[in-house]
Amino acid sequence: MTTPSASGRLLAVLGAFDHEHTALSLTDISRRACLSLTTAHRLVAALAEWGALERDTNGVYHVGLRLWELAALAPRGLALRQSALPYLEDLYEATHENVQLAVRDGAEVVYTEWISGRSSVGVRIQVGARWPLHATGVGLALLAHAEPAFQDAYCAGPLAAYTPYTITDPVRLRRALAEVRRTGVAVSSRQVTEDALSVAAPVRGADGSVVAAVSLVVPRAEAQIPALIPAVRLAARGISRALGWRPAPRAEPGA
Repeated sequence: MTTPSASGRLLAVLGAFDHEHTALSLTDISRRACLSLTTAHRLVAALAEWGALERDTNGVYHVGLRLWELAALAPRGLALRQSALPYLEDLYEATHENVQLAVRDGAEVVYTEWISGRSSVGVRIQVGARWPLHATGVGLALLAHAEPAFQDAYCAGPLAAYTPYTITDPVRLRRALAEVRRTGVAVSSRQVTEDALSVAAPVRGADGSVVAAVSLVVPRAEAQIPALIPAVRLAARGISRALGWRPAPRAEPGA
């Protein structure tokens, strides 16, 4: 078995924290990072001194503010959120439904903003949460505009099911992605929870590439898809323009 490098052990300590494990004792960190208690103690002390971890009065560790400061520098994190937030708020005011903004990280979507709507639909999302691309509206919008080789590899891989309606067939997934590219929106119904429907649209950066996706998540039984699509498209277009994207000029008739 290969011995982890020093940097690998440090990352293992940080990787012990996730949305289900936000507060960990030293023993918990040692176990989850697969490190000896002595090694974990030394690395945790170094990370706490630097500010990456913080220790509360009960001796339990949490992620420190120093990491938040670094994360805020990520162009797909706080910078994207700041550009998008006015349009996300407009989308919420127009619909009063759950509004989400997400980016792609490998084979997953990462949610960078979420405004909770009035509906009681079971949204299993929070900022920083990750989900497979094929199971969400924002994920389908992002996957549809990913590189063809990546799409091929993703469709060929295992496709996890969360409800009986989750797309797990590669042929169906390819058809869904083609429909997203044709219409400019992704409609995901009952894929994560059986009571929810999502309408998503891609967000483009200054160079025209898709850098994020915005969505509405509504109760499926009450969903008025034709009314939701223009609102989501408008928000995605506004965010894209705020990021510097400009649509290609239309050719004049007869040119």
